[in-house]
Amino acid sequence: MIGLSIDSIQVGDHAEITRRASEGDIAGFVEAVGDYNPVHSDPDYAAGTVFRQPIAPGIWTAGLISAVIGTRLPGPGAIYLSQSLKFLKPVMVGDEITARVEVLEANREKNRMRLRTVCRNQRGEEVLTGEALVMPPRARVVYSRAREGAGLFAMWTLTPLALATQGAAVLAMMGLSAWAMANGSPAGDGPSPERCPSI
Repeated sequence: MIGLSIDSIQVGDHAEITRRASEGDIAGFVEAVGDYNPVHSDPDYAAGTVFRQPIAPGIWTAGLISAVIGTRLPGPGAIYLSQSLKFLKPVMVGDEITARVEVLEANREKNRMRLRTVCRNQRGEEVLTGEALVMPPRARVVYSRAREGAGLFAMWTLTPLALATQGAAVLAMMGLSAWAMANGSPAGDGPSPERCPSI
């Protein structure tokens, strides 16, 4: 990913991403932020609303704008300063949302840019509009995200080692308890300090 400085940005520049609103995404978002409004997560409740089915939280949709700003325009190193939002239509599970930002103004002296922000569904209907104020990085940023597979590889290789270590510790404690009981220590008292084996 490339983070653009204000000197590389022109009025009219734009970028976008597209994401499908999946049940998993919405459930994960609801859980992460604690927005347990049943209109987002309970189909029976949502069936009695004007939407007739669960809708995505509006801020989930707005988060797609943040993703464009943080990964595309201006990209890594950008600081989000403010955002106005108008939620125009609901986003349903299965909707494909395209989030787009377009540069309206680039203030090089203050290192600020004003962006038009829009999210549209697969039918081209605007579901969210607004404006953002962003501070791009002062210099170009080249960022490579750590591969997720590396974390999984570490987990697969280190987890057995951690389990083996814990198992050895448990066996050692059990062995020490058995030794203590065999040498006449009452249960729960453990061996006396003078009879403790050296480790």
